[in-house]
Amino acid sequence: MQRRDFLKLLGIGVGTAGAARLAQPLHAQEVTHEMPTETTAAQGVDWVAMNEHHRAGVNTFLNNIGQDPQFWGNQLQPTLDNGVKVFDIRCQEVDWDTGGGMVFPAITYNGTVPGPTIRVDEGDQLRLNVTNEMSQPTAIHWHGLLVPNSMDGVPFVTQEPIMPSETFTYEFTARNPGSHMYHSHINAVEQVTRGMLGAFIINPKDTNREPVVQGDYVLILNDSTLGFTLNGKGFPYTQPIVAKLGDKIRVRYMNEGLMIHPMHLHGIPQLVFAKDGYTLPTPYMADTVLISPGERFDVLIDCTELGAWAFHCHILNHAEGRDGMFGMVTALVVNG
Repeated sequence: MQRRDFLKLLGIGVGTAGAARLAQPLHAQEVTHEMPTETTAAQGVDWVAMNEHHRAGVNTFLNNIGQDPQFWGNQLQPTLDNGVKVFDIRCQEVDWDTGGGMVFPAITYNGTVPGPTIRVDEGDQLRLNVTNEMSQPTAIHWHGLLVPNSMDGVPFVTQEPIMPSETFTYEFTARNPGSHMYHSHINAVEQVTRGMLGAFIINPKDTNREPVVQGDYVLILNDSTLGFTLNGKGFPYTQPIVAKLGDKIRVRYMNEGLMIHPMHLHGIPQLVFAKDGYTLPTPYMADTVLISPGERFDVLIDCTELGAWAFHCHILNHAEGRDGMFGMVTALVVNG
């Protein structure tokens, strides 16, 4: 969706006045605000500057729509070797821009944060060649997957560390379907928070187990070393989910950070139907889903309400401050 279409959806012109209206709360766009008084200035609050910073962030978000095609769709493609799906993973130290020139020294899988999504089918035979191109040892843990003990990826417990310039091969069968993750399990507080993380999805053999959806989105939450990010980016450099009225979409939350993150969607409830890859016996409705480190939740969202709906972590210092929104913020856009 382009910025002009986004604004048209909201019934807002694309000029400066339109952008100004968008920066205000939607329910209060027609309210006339008085200029700051001397009293507020004396209290040290520059409301004019605060509003301008907030507006600028929203405008940057609008202008960035569609500019990051990998935000929702970075998937690692395998090669086939006698029926075995072979994935090549390279552990690399790179400079990673979380948005707007905010560059951090990151540690990555195949050069991106998060690493590319690995998506396979239940019963697939897998071979994952992991080459360490970094200056420190590493290993990969397949978080949530049922694997042989020797493939669990914990140095000095199930294997020796993968030293710089070495390659280690993991081999196992994709057994338990659902939303899982992969990440480092050595010096993890540094390596994972600096970017060594990714989604690992196993599609079930029994397709009747899967809900019929018009969109399937992975949303990886991370914090600390690279800041508060969604899929490796911080607002206003995140991307919105764009859907049509009547669509049903699936969001797979994955928390790879050190903190809890209650993910709140405005305007539309979420049906929480799976946790840690396992279908819940009793799905439940929520507008805020609390996700602890290591947890995965799958939710369904019926896009019944037109508009652009804020979508963010509700620990407010992860998402919004005096200068506007930042960090763990995106939007769900439902158009007709």
